[in-house]
Amino acid sequence: MPGFELFGDIERQQVNDVLESGVLMRYGFDGMRNGHWKAKELEAALEDTFKTKHVQLVSSGTAAVTVALAAAGVGAGDEVIMPTFTFVASFEAIMMLGAIPVLVDIDDTLVLDPKAVEAAITPKTKAIMVVQMCGSMGEMSALQDICNKHRLLLVEDACQAIGGTYKGKSLGSIGDLGCFSFDFVKTITCGEGGAVITNNNTYYKNADHYSDHGHDHVGNDRGAETHPFLGYNFRISELHAAVGLAQVKRLPEFLKIQRKYLKLFQDIVGKVDGVTLRTVPESGEESGSFFNFFLPDLETSRKVIEGFKHGGIDACWNYYDNNWHYIRKWEHFKELKSLFPISKEVIDGLKYLKTKSFKQSDHYIGRNISCLIKLSWTEDEVIERANKMADIIKGVLIS
Repeated sequence: MPGFELFGDIERQQVNDVLESGVLMRYGFDGMRNGHWKAKELEAALEDTFKTKHVQLVSSGTAAVTVALAAAGVGAGDEVIMPTFTFVASFEAIMMLGAIPVLVDIDDTLVLDPKAVEAAITPKTKAIMVVQMCGSMGEMSALQDICNKHRLLLVEDACQAIGGTYKGKSLGSIGDLGCFSFDFVKTITCGEGGAVITNNNTYYKNADHYSDHGHDHVGNDRGAETHPFLGYNFRISELHAAVGLAQVKRLPEFLKIQRKYLKLFQDIVGKVDGVTLRTVPESGEESGSFFNFFLPDLETSRKVIEGFKHGGIDACWNYYDNNWHYIRKWEHFKELKSLFPISKEVIDGLKYLKTKSFKQSDHYIGRNISCLIKLSWTEDEVIERANKMADIIKGVLIS
């Protein structure tokens, strides 16, 4: 990833169709379209790709998580369990609905630890949000069992793992609702965009209405549509959908490249003494968007990252001190720095952050290095890069 690296004629043609019609909005203007309905076509293509009944396109991955939670009835005072390692959008989406993010530890999959999830459930828990970080999944069967046992929603944020599978099912299609991002740095991109997928008819209908000001989308007259309930504007444009329609057709091509390069990194870097690969659950297949590995400790990881920088190896991170993806540096979240007033219920619900430690997450994130896999590399470039990475790691480990 990302898909923009391989933009070509197919993307240009889809966009030109929209520009020639002049209709940039996904709804209405039926007579002007010349038969072009890019958002509808992309939704149908995604339904086929992920073997799911329903897809609702939205304006971003963050919007997808927000709409998914809202469509399933998550709201004020509800608790949503989420991981310490994710993107800030996870807690933003939860708090936007007046719900309370409950952070729990990850394990060596870099995804939610089922034991930590089970221990965090209270009478207020409404949903478990599993974030498939860096192209792979957690122990999905265990998380499903917990949700079934406690009658909780399982929401999958598969924004970084599109194309990954678990027991033959696409990530995002396993839980009650799944979420994807198609922003500029994802495996397939719309520039900006996202999607909610589900097999639940009610959740889909709610997502369809909620993402467009509550419009019921009955008939073809926007003025005659009714508003069954309150909603917001999370619409995607036809231009963005056109890019995505071209890209989703190329997903198998992109996944083949990513997985080929992932295996090269695993075979070269993963064989270095002192390197341990990320755990991928049995019957799981990574998307190949990232190569993840563990080193003996935080200090070693930091030295290796510095070695990579000096050696010209870009797009590799240790997330321990990262303020986008890990709890340690989310000061604006922990201190509730907000432009708008936050309810007392949410403030009280987040008091645990004042004393809660996440030593298990620190243990895994501190030792982890995550490297983006670029579609634009050649096989020779990947082999050269992997060998250089292996040499740098060896040098750090023996120093």
